[in-house]
Amino acid sequence: MSNAAVMIQSVGAAWAMSLIASAQWVALVQTATFLPLALLTLPAGALADTFDRKRVQIVALLISMLGAMGLVAASELQVLSPALLLGLCFWIGCGMAIMGPAWQASVSEQVGTDLLPQAITLNGMSYNVARSFGPALGGGIVAAMGASVAFLINAIGYIPMIIALALWKRVVEPSRLPPERFFSAIGAGVRYVINLTPARSVILRIFFFGLGSSALNALMPLVARDLLEGDAQTFGLLLGSFGVGSVLLGLNINWIRRFHNESIVRVATAILAFLVFCVGSSDTLWLTMLLLLGCGAAWMSVMTTATVTLQLFVPRWVMGRAVALNTTSICLGASIGSWFWGESVLRVGTGTTLHYAAGILLATLLAGFFFRVQDRLHSTEDADLMISDPTIKLAINGRSGPVLIEVSYEVAPEQARDFYNVMQELRLIRQRNGAKDWMLSRDIAAPEKWQERFRCSTWDGYLRLRSRGTVEERVVFERARDMHVGLSPISVRRLLERPVGSVRWQEESPDRGDIEPIA
Repeated sequence: MSNAAVMIQSVGAAWAMSLIASAQWVALVQTATFLPLALLTLPAGALADTFDRKRVQIVALLISMLGAMGLVAASELQVLSPALLLGLCFWIGCGMAIMGPAWQASVSEQVGTDLLPQAITLNGMSYNVARSFGPALGGGIVAAMGASVAFLINAIGYIPMIIALALWKRVVEPSRLPPERFFSAIGAGVRYVINLTPARSVILRIFFFGLGSSALNALMPLVARDLLEGDAQTFGLLLGSFGVGSVLLGLNINWIRRFHNESIVRVATAILAFLVFCVGSSDTLWLTMLLLLGCGAAWMSVMTTATVTLQLFVPRWVMGRAVALNTTSICLGASIGSWFWGESVLRVGTGTTLHYAAGILLATLLAGFFFRVQDRLHSTEDADLMISDPTIKLAINGRSGPVLIEVSYEVAPEQARDFYNVMQELRLIRQRNGAKDWMLSRDIAAPEKWQERFRCSTWDGYLRLRSRGTVEERVVFERARDMHVGLSPISVRRLLERPVGSVRWQEESPDRGDIEPIA
């Protein structure tokens, strides 16, 4: 219900802009909607992983509702200018940007890991079912009653979501550690994705895909007005056709997922490029609607594959931030692309611009040779192991640091190469979980002795690193441990760095290290 209301409002905003401004302003409606997603989604992901996801979503919906009410007031008072329309669309987009990561990350809290791909697809289908009839309904409402009614329906449409979230009895597992600081949480999310190759590849691919695919949605009002010589209802029918195609694909997602992810993305992108080119050449409503059915299915194939792949590779503690980075990527590509396609329309027209967009989509296939979308059947599971607390005899707190960790191994010389390769895997694990300045060294006088060093900014940061292991990462730790041949266990030293000025400089000055720890 809420998604249908958003679709109705989108038709009203785009059509209202087409009546009061030129073509580039129409394309900027999509930019104004997607730009907040590009700018705010990553901070919103940190909010989703740091605070109660239920409360974050409710507050975000209230923000968007306020923007929708502003559109109603401005339209009724007849003061709706292009700049004001874009500003209020941007405000609504800010609320949706804050909600998105918490909403998507909540899926893994509501279903089992074996049902996660189907649940993610169902989540997308909810949007596209609304998209299949919402725009057509919106076109009829705008044509019959005006854009202000469409804006009012959107403002009311947020209420069902707020009620549903208020009734959700979310089970929260208490953490032994305090929540991460806001900016540290953002950095941790970016660091994790950078050091996780499958996630990094998905996000880069989805950015390039967004550049080309954004032309279709950004220029849809102009396709209806210029290529088909239609009205707001025609625009709604086109968006509805795209949505129906997305739903039809969603109903057959299990059949699609039998193929390799990279193959799905490549074939769907190539099909979308061909269909976009044909849309730019069509001047018949029924043919364009038929083409848009295929466009919706191809678009849904790429987006679902990317989202499912990302959530299967990423652990729950960083899920909100990873999903946020994925959303930021597609929205940043869509925002840049929408601006470019709007400028292109002024110079070469709507049809030729869509032909250019088809060429860009084909060019993005080259990214598959460098950023391959990998396959995975099951979601990452946390290693639910109760790790004993480190021995502490200094009176430190969670903000104490930096902390230097030294891990000493003894490895048979004939296993040196294998051990080195395992440690490179371990390096990526340490770095994405919070380690800095990772280093591996080997004793020149005793080649069987190796030492691993890394830093954590604070003691709490180190404790978080210890608690973030997954089952697969635990396997890498075990491989490194199995290569240790020393008579004594692997040695671990934890050192609190004391840079100049951090220790007392006069004898009578107190030193916290002299105080006995409480526990």
